[in-house]
Amino acid sequence: MTPELRLELTRLLHASLASVAPDLAAPDIILDRPKQAAHGDLACNVALQLAKALKQNPRVIAERIVRELPPSTLIERAEVAGAGFINFFFSASVKQAIVGRILTERERYGRSDSGAGKKVQIEFVSANPTGPLHVGHGRGAAYGSALSNLLEAAGYAVTREFYVNDAGRQMDILAVSVWLRYMETQGSAIRFPADGYRGDYVRDIGAELFVQQGPRLNRPTADLPDASVPGDTADAQLDALIAAAKKALGDDWWTVHRFALDAMLADQRNDLGEFRVHYDVWYSEQSLHTNGAVDRAVKRLQDAGHIYEQDGALWFRSTHFGDEKDRVVRRDNGIYTYFASDIAYHAEKFARGFDLVIDVWGADHHGYIPRVKGALTALGENPDRLEIALVQFAVLYRGGEKAAMGKRSGDFVTLRDLRAEVGNDAARFFYVLRKSDQHLDFDLDLAKSESNDNPVYYIQYAHARICSVLREAVANHALDLSLLQGVPVDSLSGEKELLLAQRLAEFPDVITAAVADRAPHSVAFYLRDVASDFHAFYNASRMLVDDLAVREARLALAAATRQVIANGLALLGVSAPETM
Repeated sequence: MTPELRLELTRLLHASLASVAPDLAAPDIILDRPKQAAHGDLACNVALQLAKALKQNPRVIAERIVRELPPSTLIERAEVAGAGFINFFFSASVKQAIVGRILTERERYGRSDSGAGKKVQIEFVSANPTGPLHVGHGRGAAYGSALSNLLEAAGYAVTREFYVNDAGRQMDILAVSVWLRYMETQGSAIRFPADGYRGDYVRDIGAELFVQQGPRLNRPTADLPDASVPGDTADAQLDALIAAAKKALGDDWWTVHRFALDAMLADQRNDLGEFRVHYDVWYSEQSLHTNGAVDRAVKRLQDAGHIYEQDGALWFRSTHFGDEKDRVVRRDNGIYTYFASDIAYHAEKFARGFDLVIDVWGADHHGYIPRVKGALTALGENPDRLEIALVQFAVLYRGGEKAAMGKRSGDFVTLRDLRAEVGNDAARFFYVLRKSDQHLDFDLDLAKSESNDNPVYYIQYAHARICSVLREAVANHALDLSLLQGVPVDSLSGEKELLLAQRLAEFPDVITAAVADRAPHSVAFYLRDVASDFHAFYNASRMLVDDLAVREARLALAAATRQVIANGLALLGVSAPETM
């Protein structure tokens, strides 16, 4: 039920416990919804908690607690069940009252100010700008976006951030790959590196580079190192090729580098934007080097005694903070590692004044957590202010078999291809149907189906069905939708009507729990339950009946259901269609 009702029931229980166990400190009151509606609206196990201290049978304690409960208009009755659980049944008026509240608060219903005054940064996706986003990035995008929405619904000031990995070797590999494809457009014979970026998107960027620059980036290719042969020396040959390209191009190397980076970032921005994922900040890794942030972070660690030199490299004493081994922050050639950039980046996050920082990482980065938290501890920061949410990969299935969908991207499935096949709504919803750290089997056939087995279709259909009923009521019964919030709803007395109203009352609690657990999937499950309860109500009760009071009350309940579904889907980044 609503937080207010939980607080009132907690107050009643504390009043009863003051009589039943006056000499004991009151335990935490835990209120859960029973799995079966016949067992009440909320259940409490406080009698079992007190059994040992009171040295009594918990059923006996529970019966005493029920007898000592102060009278309340909220509670229809309380029953003792099982080993000593207390099941509470709320009065019909409590459930009916939620309808008017929802219709009054509308988009605000379910929101709270529990996080007011707290600044949270959520960094998610942060894919290398070296290729199109794939389906693994898509799950992180859907999760990070939904979690951001949930935290905002709880009153937090949320900053959504994408960390652009625009420094280092991977960007150099992209740049040389693009330049070689650029040379190819003009008929040059090239030996493409075995470990270069081979997707068709690289050919496209190379062709676009020629459109912009013409032939002025042409250079002789015959003497370039051959990195086309895979094997143990492939990395060294690729590095030699990059060095030769940099020398041949001179300052124009950075023209190619910037063009390739901008092209890939534009593609990723577009892809994410179409997926309804938007960012407040796109933060450049390269900026950490140019503004001296990496130098400053490493020096802070050195001054604190957490850095030592060995074989010409600088090492962070990561083992002192729970890591399995120490980590290099600056190689013997003087180049900082990615880890050094990450230390500086996280130090900078806290310098910006965030109360909480949440990183959404792929599950394969699990081992990276101790070293990052260790570095923060070494810098004097509280590592508990950094949370890491791990996201498992999604496996696509079609017809019960693993699906291959990549068209232009080489050996992976792009997010864009997935969205084209199943649509943004199904992709967003299916991505958050499981806890983020659980493997996700994404059933493409189910996601595209128009059946009750497809959860997003089932929920959206409930919303569209309500919209259809309300349109009919406006057209044929002169209904004024704006007045529904004030209509009497005491005629809502049927079992399915009250079950639906009770379900709607749980929405604020669902959001609170989803925020605390960082669990958007619980909102998806809840919406499925709302849709199920509504369809049951719809099939059992005609809404457009002749009795005006009953008709308006049922329409008000339907409108409240529509509002809750729309609010919940918005949190998940899914649309609420009015027709289907």
